[in-house]
Amino acid sequence: MEKKHVFNDGNYEWIQVDQQDAASITALQKEYHLSDEMLTYSLDKNERARVEYDTEEAALLVVYNVPQQDKRDNHFETSPMTFILKKQQLFTFSSQHTQYVIPMMERLIAQSPLQTPIHFLFQSLFLISGTFFPLVEEVNSDRIQLNQRLREKTTNKNLLQMSDLEVGLVFLVSATKQNAVLLEQIKALSIYRVMDDDEKEQLDDALIEAKQAVEMTQLAFQILEQLSGTYNNLLNNNLNDTMKFLTVWSLLLTVPSIVTSFFGMNVPLPFTNSIFGWGIALLISLVLSIWMLVALWRRIR
Repeated sequence: MEKKHVFNDGNYEWIQVDQQDAASITALQKEYHLSDEMLTYSLDKNERARVEYDTEEAALLVVYNVPQQDKRDNHFETSPMTFILKKQQLFTFSSQHTQYVIPMMERLIAQSPLQTPIHFLFQSLFLISGTFFPLVEEVNSDRIQLNQRLREKTTNKNLLQMSDLEVGLVFLVSATKQNAVLLEQIKALSIYRVMDDDEKEQLDDALIEAKQAVEMTQLAFQILEQLSGTYNNLLNNNLNDTMKFLTVWSLLLTVPSIVTSFFGMNVPLPFTNSIFGWGIALLISLVLSIWMLVALWRRIR
């Protein structure tokens, strides 16, 4: 069900819409003459971040990536939230994953009721960019704890948890980059030329916050990627050491079998009739094994 907020002495309206409420969306389209194209973008849960301006309708469409507060499959993801600015109305289309943004916007209206819809939009985008920071800090905290556990013991469970952290950061890095590009693109639209200085300043603030979110998520991803590569190298080195150990032992164990099988043939051989034959065969095996061990050790080292 839609919810209306009137601000700036009744000059403007903020209309909050639930993406799942088809009846309200249909009524809004008829009442405010929203285009089918913009509504299609608004209702697509997989829509990427984008900005469009319809000069004929004087309508600005902004699809912004919003981080989900709850983890899905042990990692964070993002969902699109749509804003449509048309004349004196600002429409927001939220889902269950982006609903937490609405109370934040309500507090903005309560604190600054005399702002314009454009200023209100950019201030909201500023706050949304700030919601990435606590998630990245949580990922960094999880990474530190996971690194400590991996130093103690490298297990498949811990490595899978590291993979989940990497997947989540991929989503966050991609989302923040798209948001920053979106805000840059607004400056190239014709609507930017009719904004006042306060609205342009708020857009610049939102852009700075979005770029900071990009830098923070990228840094966290690079650190985690380097850490993951380090542990992959350690696992490869451990595997190489194990293979070397097994190779050496397999070669050493072939020496006694060759010597004993040689003396086990039914043909006349030296020391066959000697009471010390078994000892001599053992000594030969031991000498050859030591010689092979020394040769292999020098080569491996």
